[in-house]
Amino acid sequence: MKIKNVLISQPQPENDKSPYADLAKQFNLNIHYRKFIKIESIDAKEFRKNRINIADYSAIILTSKNAVDQFFRLCEELRVEISDQTKYFCTSEAIALYLQKYVQFRKRKIFFGKNHFRDLLDVIKKHKDEKFFFPCAESHKKEIPQLLRQHKIDFVSGAIYRTVPEDLTDLNISEYQMLVFFSPFGMQSIQKNFPDFEQGDTVFAAFGKATINALEKEGFKVQLKAPTETAPSMVMAIQEYLEEQKKK
Repeated sequence: MKIKNVLISQPQPENDKSPYADLAKQFNLNIHYRKFIKIESIDAKEFRKNRINIADYSAIILTSKNAVDQFFRLCEELRVEISDQTKYFCTSEAIALYLQKYVQFRKRKIFFGKNHFRDLLDVIKKHKDEKFFFPCAESHKKEIPQLLRQHKIDFVSGAIYRTVPEDLTDLNISEYQMLVFFSPFGMQSIQKNFPDFEQGDTVFAAFGKATINALEKEGFKVQLKAPTETAPSMVMAIQEYLEEQKKK
């Protein structure tokens, strides 16, 4: 089946310099962008049921930009004053830099890993005297709390936001020959919005092990997986796939 229309489950890029634009020209594709999921805040009233006092914790673990925004939003709602001595442990430098939106960047205060939590764990272990708070999504990776417990880190985790399906009912999902997923929750959104959806000949592209596993667990075929050694990005993976199809 010739692939003409591709649906990317991400927001529309701000300009035409996106690598997807080059891909569209190269293979004569119609690429459409639409977020499959959205973030819903857990408000102060609901959070208080956890009986967690954020001010009691001297270190915060942040694994995404969403977690950063939601953490400071919640603190404002709870009227919690964060101490200047609070330390922040981020899974990547990009998240650490994003923190500057809320706190002054200081080396002794902000620490980061190399995109994987296991890297950050090595840093956290050097600060075992701290009391850690891990603000997370309602459906977060269980691996992180397990690793913290395994290494005897004094921590508590608390859900401060949830991922919910976006309304996609205005889309004609059957128009697309390829759907591109970036989150394990993407398929839940498709199933909620289109309860009669069947994959058929539609090509599924998925980024990340968690996303791939979630799709395959639901019985769907993932024809295009990223990242790989030859295709570290989704754009490169799609390019490889389409070039291979062209040869066939």
